[in-house]
Amino acid sequence: MAHPRIARPHPVVPSAVPAVSTLTAPRPFLRPRLPARATLAALLLAACGGGTRPEPPPAVVAPAVAAPAPDPVLPPLRIGLALGGGAAKGFAHIGVIKMLEANGLQPVVVSGTSAGSVVGALYASGMDPFKLQERAVALDEASIRDVRLFSGGLVQGLKLQDYVNQSVDNRPIERMRKPFAAVATQLETGERTVFIRGNTGQAVRASSSVPGVFEPVTIGRFQYVDGGVVSPVPVDAARQLGADFVIAVDISSKAGGKRPDGMLGIVNQSIAIMGQKLGEQELARADAVIRPKVLDIGGADFTQRNRAILEGEKAALAALPQIRAAMQELKAQRLAQAREQREQQARAAAQREAALAPAPKPECAEEGWSWNPLKKKDGCAASN
Repeated sequence: MAHPRIARPHPVVPSAVPAVSTLTAPRPFLRPRLPARATLAALLLAACGGGTRPEPPPAVVAPAVAAPAPDPVLPPLRIGLALGGGAAKGFAHIGVIKMLEANGLQPVVVSGTSAGSVVGALYASGMDPFKLQERAVALDEASIRDVRLFSGGLVQGLKLQDYVNQSVDNRPIERMRKPFAAVATQLETGERTVFIRGNTGQAVRASSSVPGVFEPVTIGRFQYVDGGVVSPVPVDAARQLGADFVIAVDISSKAGGKRPDGMLGIVNQSIAIMGQKLGEQELARADAVIRPKVLDIGGADFTQRNRAILEGEKAALAALPQIRAAMQELKAQRLAQAREQREQQARAAAQREAALAPAPKPECAEEGWSWNPLKKKDGCAASN
C-alpha cells in the first residue's frame, strides 16, 4: 500500500516589502549638488595644477609723506607816496592820486616836499582825490600869496599856512588820518628836517618857502626854507613813516637847455639843479617812479592846473604795470624771507631739544659689564 504523499509546505520567506504598501519605482542615485561658486572655484584650482593657490605679492606700503607746511601769512604791503616839489606843477599830484586809488592802490603814508607837501597834507587829512580836485579848481592864487617887500622874500607865506590849517580843520600833523611828513631844509646847517608832528600849516609853509621868493620860516630856534634843496622827492621820509613800497612822483624841473620863464621859474630851476644829483640818489631808493609830463608848465602858471591834473592821471596809468610787477616781486622776496626765517627757527628749536635730551647710554660689548660712568672713562665697568 502506497503511503500517501504528504505535501511539505514551502518555507515562507519574509518579504522586504510591507504587507500593505504602494510600490514605487526605485530612486536613481543622486550626486550631491555643489553650489555654482564652489564648482567654479574647484575648476579654477584644477586648472592651476596641484590645486594650490598662488601666494599674493606683498603689498607695497608707500612711506608717509608729511604735508607741506602752509606759507606764512604776511601783512599787506604798506604803500607810501612821496610827492616832490615843483610849484604849480604840483597839481599833477592830484591826478596821480586819483588814478592810483581808482586802480585799487591805496597809499597809507604820505610825504611831501614844497608843492608836494601842500597836496600831501590835504590828502593825509582825509580828502579823497575828487575833493582835492574841487579844491584845486576853486583855488584863488591870491588866497595863498601875501606879498611883502624887503623882508627876506617876496611872499610871507602866512596866507598859505592859514589856508592849509583851515583845509585840514586845524589838525596837527600827528592827528592826520594818514601818517604825514613835510620835508624842509634847515637854513643854518643845510640839514634835511622831517616834520611829523606840530602845526601842519606851519610845516607846509616851511617846506614850500622857496629861497628868494618866500620868507624863511622861523620854528623854534631855527629858520627853514624849501625842502627841495636837500630832498626834491622825499622817498626816505616815506620810508621813515613805515612804508614798505614807495611810489615817488617826480615833477621837478630839469636843466634841459630851455630858459625858464619869470623869476620864480629861474629860482625853481636853480634849486632843481642844486638838488638834482642828490635827488637822483634818493629817487633810486624808490620802488616805482611816476614822472608826469609837466616840465613845460611854469612854476607860477596856475592857469595850467587842469592840464597838470590830467598829465598826472596819464603818467600814473602808464606806470601801473611797472608798479604791479614791482609789488609782486617785493611780495615774493618777503615770502621767501619768511620761509627761511621759519626754517631757521625750526632748526634752532630742534637743536635746543637735542641739547636738552639725555645722552644715550653706551652699549658694553664685554659680557658681564654694564654701564657705570663713575668706574671707567668709557662708561663701562664690571657688574657686581
